[in-house]
Amino acid sequence: MKKSKLEIREAIVDTAVTIAERSNWEAVRLFDVAAELNISLDDIRPYFREKEDLVDAWFDRADSQMLKAAETVEFLSLSPRERLQHLIMTWLDALAAHRKVTRQMIGAKLEPGHLHIQIPAIMRISRTVQWMREAAQRDATFVRRALEETALTTIYVATFVYWMRDESENSQRTRNFLEQKLQVAETLDRLIYRTPRAEAADDSSAETGATHEIPATVESSPLTESMTPKMHAKSG
Repeated sequence: MKKSKLEIREAIVDTAVTIAERSNWEAVRLFDVAAELNISLDDIRPYFREKEDLVDAWFDRADSQMLKAAETVEFLSLSPRERLQHLIMTWLDALAAHRKVTRQMIGAKLEPGHLHIQIPAIMRISRTVQWMREAAQRDATFVRRALEETALTTIYVATFVYWMRDESENSQRTRNFLEQKLQVAETLDRLIYRTPRAEAADDSSAETGATHEIPATVESSPLTESMTPKMHAKSG
């Protein structure tokens, strides 16, 4: 039976990772992948322009698993912090079976002189964080959005780095690490957005003869506000 384009694409990625497990990611060559799949390099080219594209495809899988995890009724019942924790850990769990190869992929990107790889890698991180915010249904705007993105990116990258060396069962140490970082972010978030807002309300009540509209950028805290679900969830 002839394989679909998606099946061929997935088989190419799987084979590359399997070869890397036998040796290392640096040793993976597209001609070896083609040989194992009994196809030609020209058969691979429509799917992947170069070996580095395989890394993007590998992390695309994690993005996909993360987004699927946000489609359940159970997910929508979680608090904002719990949603972020669940999304980040789902992303990491999607890669866990090949943690060593994942670490080698990142190591290859960090080699000196690979700016043509490193700049897209930064954009890759930003893209995953944006999907993460969408999945968690974050709707902060302007300054709040920028602060939220910065905080979430920092936590996500720090957790990813920690996870790469975590050998605990079910990545429990990483789960604890992430929970701690999110709790700190939540505490800081309340200090920045909740307390000043209360003080502003007190100051406003003392004024006479003037009314002030509260800017939309400070009405609620971006990481702790409980939000109304905005999409239909799938059960399961």
